[in-house]
Order: sequence, then structure tokens, then C-alpha cells
Amino acid sequence: MNTAGHSEATARRGLELTPFRGLRYDPDRVGSLAAVTSPPYDVVVRPDGLHHLQSADPYNIVRLILPQAPTAGARNEQASDTLRRWLSEGVLAADPEPGLYVYEQHDGNGMLQRGIIGALQVSDPSEGVVLPHEDVMPHVVADRADLMRATSANLEPLLLTYRGNGSASSAAELVERVAGHTPLLATTTEDGYSHRLWSITDPADLARVQSDLAQHQALIADGHHRWATYRRLRTEHSSPSPWDYGLVLLVDTARYPLRVRAIHRLLHGLPVADALAALEGRFRIRHLPVSLPEALEALADSACAGNAFLLAGDGAFHLVDLPDPDLLARTIPVDRPVAWRTLDATVLHATLLDHVWGIPEDDPARIAYIHDTAATVEKAERDGGTAVLLHPVREEVVRDLARQGVTMPRKSTSFGPKPASGLVLRTLDL
Repeated sequence: MNTAGHSEATARRGLELTPFRGLRYDPDRVGSLAAVTSPPYDVVVRPDGLHHLQSADPYNIVRLILPQAPTAGARNEQASDTLRRWLSEGVLAADPEPGLYVYEQHDGNGMLQRGIIGALQVSDPSEGVVLPHEDVMPHVVADRADLMRATSANLEPLLLTYRGNGSASSAAELVERVAGHTPLLATTTEDGYSHRLWSITDPADLARVQSDLAQHQALIADGHHRWATYRRLRTEHSSPSPWDYGLVLLVDTARYPLRVRAIHRLLHGLPVADALAALEGRFRIRHLPVSLPEALEALADSACAGNAFLLAGDGAFHLVDLPDPDLLARTIPVDRPVAWRTLDATVLHATLLDHVWGIPEDDPARIAYIHDTAATVEKAERDGGTAVLLHPVREEVVRDLARQGVTMPRKSTSFGPKPASGLVLRTLDL
């Protein structure tokens, strides 16, 4: 797919964001709003982070997005039963009228992000309305689909970005005005982020937002698997139906640029010594007797010149760079743009995982994808595996590839800040 095709599709139809009756926690029924929130399901570090959230409050949203039971069927049934119980007990309640929600995150250090949460019409990549930039793992999509079917709910919004035009009549201007009012809720989570939520229910305001967004296309920043799940579930129901839409947070990055971070790999059952031995003569290897921040600085410096990775798990850090050009020529597919072929994630998956180490990228018994850098290193050291740390990709590279219809290797980027799960949910039964 080319950029021109996307432009034509966008001219025909842009983003269609619709109001919904949000499900929200009753603050009088829980310990605190902060205690019932969670990072998105795929960011929760397991098992430590999961256990921490479970103990934070008996109603923490993690019991819905990551239910714990011996089998997949039992987990989904548990989530469904838990949601129905919380609804019947009034722990979660639907807002009285449909609306869109303005959502703000602030870290106290100058980072401010605002966006709009709503139910977005689901579309296929070929339509050029919502652009994916990463491949997905089928077993994760199947898992999320089973959970959404069982609960009949979108339990957490995924994160999409668009580029506003800065006009005074834009949705972003309305977001600014709404943020000056008293919020529906305000809380500060233990990571130091403050969260505020407002509703937009006035018909004129809703029409203004919808008219503006209809001129834009969006990039999936976080939530490729959930978007693929929305697409799968839409095909299972006759249209029109509530399954034609999925819960999203839309952020105008012309006004609120996101941070782009890397997602790291934890290789189970591969000691660092064995991983390095397989790279001898194929990459340059330098052992760094430094701290994690210093090692990441060395990785950033090396990544400016070419492909570079940081291996850890044996109490030290090992900078791996300068791959053998002949090795790359033999292992990297040539039917993609140069920007894709030179990505660190491409080299990691096509050359290191597939060719050198022989580790399937979608086998959870062999590989884990972890957002937190320190947690990746700690788990590798504790489990005797290898942490592979990556340097982030620039947002303009991501967007350019997405507009060309080229997807990056799965789990290539981590855009943020991500919306907290648990502040507003969407049930498909209302």
C-alpha cells in the first residue's frame, strides 16, 4: 500500500468517534481511584507487578484485564463473573448519558498530555483511516478476543495519535476549554502521574469534535493487538452493532507529542554467555563494567551509527554492534524499504532471533516482551536468561513507514504516556 492510497481513503472517510456511556468506579465503593487503576495489560510486569496490583485494592482493574486461573476458559469466565458482580454491587456504574471524555495526564515535571476517549469506528488497514505500524502475534489477539467476548466489554482504551491542523475550531481547542472546568475525577497514581477526566455531552460540542476528527487519519501508538481484536470481533457480528466500534484514546501529537521508548526482549533459557558466543565474529562485542544508565547511554551513542543492542543478565552489560554486512545481506528481506531493513527490531528478529539464536518470536516459553528496562535486566539475572535492550525508534520513522503500509516487527515501539486502565470502561451491552 502506498501513501497516495492512504490519502485517497482518508479523503473518503476519516475518523468516526462516537459517544458512549462510560463505566466508571464509584469512588465511595473503592479504597481510592488510584488503587483500582493499572497500566495496560501488556505493560504489567508478571508476576511481581501483577501481585502488587492485586493487593492494592480488591477491585483493581487488573482482575478484569489479567484474570488469574489455571485455564484460559476459566480466566475469561472469572473476568465475566467479576465484571457482572461489580456492576450489580454498584462498584462500577454507567454514566447517565453518552459522551466523549477528555483525559489528561501530567507527571509534575513538565509533561502534559490531553486527548479524547471515545468509541471509534473499526476499520481495516486498507481503508487508510487507522494505520498500524507493527505486526501482531495471533495467539495474543485470540486471547484478547476471548476476553472481550466473555465480558462483552472494552476494558481499557488503546492509544491512537493524529496530527491536528491547529485551527481555532479544532477538537484540540475544545479539549483545552473543557480542561478548565471541574473534572469528573482526579487522582494521582503511585508512578507520580496525575490523571483527570471530563465528559463532553453537549450536542454542539460533540458535533464539533466529530467534524474535526472526520478530516484525519490516526496512527496506532499503543494497542495493535487490541485493534486487531476489535477488527476480528466486528466480523463476528452483523452490522450495525456495538462491535463496529472500539474504545480508544485519541491524542493530537501536533499539540502533545508522545514519548517513544523501546520494548525489550527477555530470552528464556538462553544464558548470556551462550548468546554472546553465538555472536562472536558476527558482531562487535564490548563488555561494559558500568551502571544501567551509563550502559544505556553507550547504547544510544552506538545506535546513532548503526544497529546496536545491549545484552544483560549475568551481572554485566555487553554492547553488541557493527553487524557483519554479509550476515545482514543473507538474513534481512530485501522487499521492504531501507528504513525498515535497517531498524534494530528488524535485525533483532530476522538476524539474531531467527538465524543466530533460533528463537521463535511468538513463543512465550522462549521470549517475553517487557517495557520496563530495569525489570527486564532483573528478570534475566534472576532467571538465568538474556535481556536484549533496544534503543527507541524515532516517531517520524514509525509514521512514515505506516503511511507506506509497511509494518514494523512486533513490539518495536512503546509510545507514552499510556492511558491508565480503570478510569473509564465501555460495555457493549448498553
